[in-house]
Amino acid sequence: MICLTLSESTIEAAVEKVRSQRQYIDMAELRLDFLRKEECAKAHLFPSMVDLPCIVTNRRRQDGGMCDLSEKARRAQLLAAMDGDFSYVDIEEDLKRGELDEKAERRGIRIIRSLHDFEKVPDDIFSRIQQLKRRGDVAKVAVTPRSVADLMTLFNAQHELEGTDKIIIGMGPYGVPTRILYKRMGSMLTFCSDNETAPGQLSGRELRLLYRADRVDDRTAIYGIIGNNVMNSLSPRIHNPGFVGIKYNAIYVPFLVDSVRSFFSLAEALHMRGFSVTVPFKVDCLSYVGNITREVKQIGACNTVVRTPGMWKAINTDYYGFLVPIERDIEEGRIRSALVIGAGGASNAIVWALRNRGVRVTILNRTLSRAEKIAQVNICQYDRLDNYKAYEGQVDLIVQTTTVGYDSWVNPIEGFSFTGREICYDIITKPKMTKFLSDAQAAGCTLHFGQEMLIAQGRLQFEAFTGYHYPRSVEIDLS
Repeated sequence: MICLTLSESTIEAAVEKVRSQRQYIDMAELRLDFLRKEECAKAHLFPSMVDLPCIVTNRRRQDGGMCDLSEKARRAQLLAAMDGDFSYVDIEEDLKRGELDEKAERRGIRIIRSLHDFEKVPDDIFSRIQQLKRRGDVAKVAVTPRSVADLMTLFNAQHELEGTDKIIIGMGPYGVPTRILYKRMGSMLTFCSDNETAPGQLSGRELRLLYRADRVDDRTAIYGIIGNNVMNSLSPRIHNPGFVGIKYNAIYVPFLVDSVRSFFSLAEALHMRGFSVTVPFKVDCLSYVGNITREVKQIGACNTVVRTPGMWKAINTDYYGFLVPIERDIEEGRIRSALVIGAGGASNAIVWALRNRGVRVTILNRTLSRAEKIAQVNICQYDRLDNYKAYEGQVDLIVQTTTVGYDSWVNPIEGFSFTGREICYDIITKPKMTKFLSDAQAAGCTLHFGQEMLIAQGRLQFEAFTGYHYPRSVEIDLS
């Protein structure tokens, strides 16, 4: 079930929120700690005003809630609300058995006994899970993984609660896969919210329509993307609709990763079929695969890893994806020289792609040694980024490959005098229009966007993952 957490201040607003989200959700959690005091007195009416099962909660500050009342007053609000037809009441692990438990039993309300930790995954999590198992109808664990190793611990936690109704949640960015793959965790539900009432929550629309999280089962093939900025990745919007288009029981999930080695262990535990690779792991992954393609060998980096019999295989679709929007310009001679800004993993593939089409390339980078390394392999020129003005009016194509512009309105070659004849290409996918492209557009340059490359290389990844062409019937929406 997908459960909407309600943070509205009035019962009327909470009911309206449920109605607006009804097509995406199966349950609703009424948070008394967000309601105004006078509205709490009406909370018992809420279940009769909506057409789905409801949980009632009154969360303390220490557990990530908003309630500042005395413990006695907080419990009194919960007790009064339980006069309504709630299906569940959420009670913290440290509360001793008392009137809340007794009233829940009399009213036929199931108890969710919950453990919250907004700092970490507790060292004694398995023993505490066992305690929860003994004390409530439903055991709930909501903790904060800080690494892939912590995430692995949470996926293993389901075995500690075998045969028990449970909810296992990893909060924060590392925990996002637990919210999407909640059924693979053995959880009875996952929480959603439009305004992230807990760290890492997704919207009901995303869970239901983009990820189809409620349809995951033991046969669902798991794919994903790894990197350190994946929560904003647009790749799930390419692959998940594609899987639906070919009627393939599969899901594509973002994984924030701190250690490639730990992730490969997690990938094995989840029986993943493949994953996309973004910064900064396009080179690191090569140490853990058993087979690489010719392109990967030449470029020295991969952006795709797929499972083959007995081993992982590394592929690079950045090479082909990058060329798709500018192929005709190269063939017709409009691009003969290029300036590539940056010397990261993506730059490797781009420089190699251009050199293989006979384009003269100069790489500009802050760290000269990194530019030199790529230049030596691809037999091209390199220079310090600070010298960019020396190339004004000298090149046909300018490619921006750095992460500058992801989070700020910054142009790495600020003040560059465009002639208007240049073709300018920024591989950043979000935002679509960067400061670099905006400056180029103002000068009358032809623009190409990172989303064009993303879609082109994503279609090739899809073929590597599934063995099928990307379905023509599916229109990719990255807006």
